[in-house]
Formats: sequence, C-alpha cells, structure tokens
Amino acid sequence: MKRCLIVVDYQNDFVIGSFGFPEARELDGKIAQRIREYRKSGDDVVFTLDTHYANYPETREGKNLPARCIEGTDGYKLYGETGTLRKDSDRVFCKFTFGSDELFDYFREEDYDCIELAGVVTDICVIANAVLVKTAKPESEIAVNASCVASNDSALHKAALDVMKSLQIKIIEK
Repeated sequence: MKRCLIVVDYQNDFVIGSFGFPEARELDGKIAQRIREYRKSGDDVVFTLDTHYANYPETREGKNLPARCIEGTDGYKLYGETGTLRKDSDRVFCKFTFGSDELFDYFREEDYDCIELAGVVTDICVIANAVLVKTAKPESEIAVNASCVASNDSALHKAALDVMKSLQIKIIEK
C-alpha cells in the first residue's frame, strides 16, 4: 500500500506570526510524529507552503486576511520540529491561494492508496486541499487526522471536519 502525508501550511506565520493561534503550536509534536511514522514505513511526505509577496495586501485574498507567509521572511518558513524534518528530497508545493493546483496535478498522476492531511487552517487551506486531493484521487482513501489539524475558530474547525466527512474524506480521531 502506497501512502502519502500532506503537511499543509505549517509555517511560522500560522503558528506564532500574524495568523498564529495557540492550537497551532500544539500540533508540532503530533505532526512531527506522523512524519516520522511515514518515513519509517517508507511512505512519502509532501508539504504545501502558503506563498505570498509584498503586494499581498492589495490582492483580493489579502484584503480579507492579515498579511502572512511573505516569501523570504521568517514567517514563511516551516515551524518547529516539523520544519526540521523536511528533507530536500520532499516535494514542496508553493500555493498562492487556499488550494494548490499543482498538488491536484501531482496526485492525478501519482498512484497512492491512502493520502492523509495534517496542518493548518482546518476550515481554509486544509479543507480546500482535501477536496482537491479527493477530486484528483476519488478511489483512494483520503483522510484528515483530526488531532493534527487546527483552526483559530473552533466552530469552523468542527464544521470543516463535518463537511469533509460528508464528502467521504475519512476523519481520523486520535
């Protein structure tokens, strides 16, 4: 069985920066543990990076959200232990909006039996990418580890998990 873990946007700005929130900090050890488990069993780990530029506040998205993840800043870097586990050989998808079209294209071409998502923010980028991956791989098991995702809004976090479950995305409760 070929598996892949997607770590969604676990960057400094989402954890301790302009869009950071306490629940995001609590994920570091859990996501790092999942990365180690995937690596130990020879499975793949990929990362998405929310990627913006100095003009972000002038974009449609930037008019509605705080500036964050400006390429080349400390806020753009992966956070904590999770960040230290990223290898040069890992696929990294820089995305300029909530979902990644390159991630979608990648999974359309790759043959994975199971794809798991972890990271932030549950009700924005996690759900957007989970839906894209589910669309790209409708016959693969797509899962979101509820203990490895978080949002700054607990009601929206729960709602996003419920919506993903209704889309036949497996919600792992650990």
